[in-house]
Amino acid sequence: MSDGAGTKQFMNAWTEMARGAHQPSIQPVWRREILMARDPPHITCNHREYEQILSPIKEENTNTIVHQSFFFRSSDIASLRRLVPHQCTTFDVITACFWCCRTKALQLQPYEEVRMMCIVNARPRFSDNRALVGYYGNCFAYPAAITTAGKLCENGLGYAVELIRKVKVEVTEEYMQSVADLMVIKERCLFTTVGSCVISDLTRAKFREVDFGWGEAVYGGVAKGGAGPFPGATYIVPHKNVNGEEGLILPICLSSQDMKRFAKELDEMLGR
Repeated sequence: MSDGAGTKQFMNAWTEMARGAHQPSIQPVWRREILMARDPPHITCNHREYEQILSPIKEENTNTIVHQSFFFRSSDIASLRRLVPHQCTTFDVITACFWCCRTKALQLQPYEEVRMMCIVNARPRFSDNRALVGYYGNCFAYPAAITTAGKLCENGLGYAVELIRKVKVEVTEEYMQSVADLMVIKERCLFTTVGSCVISDLTRAKFREVDFGWGEAVYGGVAKGGAGPFPGATYIVPHKNVNGEEGLILPICLSSQDMKRFAKELDEMLGR
C-alpha cells in the first residue's frame, strides 16, 4: 500500500495529530493518475529486473534459514571507501559490500548471473514532482545491476559500486511510465528472485525521530532481513549500539552455512 517515503509521511502525520495538531502539516494527495499506464501502453525502457530466469541457480535452503544483523561503524565505512578508487555514497559502498560478500558466501558457479536491485524513490524524478508531495502510495523502482558471479568476485568492490551507480540513474519519469506500461502488458509480473537481492535505504526515512509525545524511538526499522519467502531482501537502517555508538545495521537472511561464510567474507573485507 505504501513505500518507505509514504510510510514516513503517514507516521509524521499520525504523530502530529497525537501531539495536538488539528491537521497534518503535509496534506495527503491522491494524484494516482500521474503513475497510470499510457493508452496504449508501450514499454520504452529496459527492465531486466523483470526477466524470468529459466535455469535456477543455487538458492538458499529455506529449512536452515537464519537471521543476523551486522553493525557498520563509521570506521567500517571508511575502510570500505578506501577499497574504491573514487568518491561514492555510503549507500553505494555498503550495497556493493553486501552484494560481493553474499555472492561469495553462496559459492555460485562463475558463469551464473547475479542481480542487485536498489530501491529508488522516484518522486524527485518526475518533472512535476511537487504534485507528488503528500502522496502516500508506492512510487519507486528497483532497477537491476547485473553481472556474473565470477566477474563480481574477481573485480571487487569498485566494480560493484560502478554497476550500482549506473542503474540508479536509469530511474527517470520515462522509466516509471515504462514500468507502468509493462505492468499492464505483462499483467503485473513480479521481479525475478533467482540470483537476486534487493536493498532499501531507510536512513532518510528517520523512523527513530517519530515522536508521539514521549520522545524519539529506540529503534526505527525492520526487525529482520528477507521479505516473506524471498530471503534476498535487506535494508540499511540507522542504529545506535549498546555502547551508544551511531552506525548502520544491515539485517541479513541466509542459510546457516552461507551466513557463516558471509560473516567471514565481511570481516576480511573490513580488515577485522
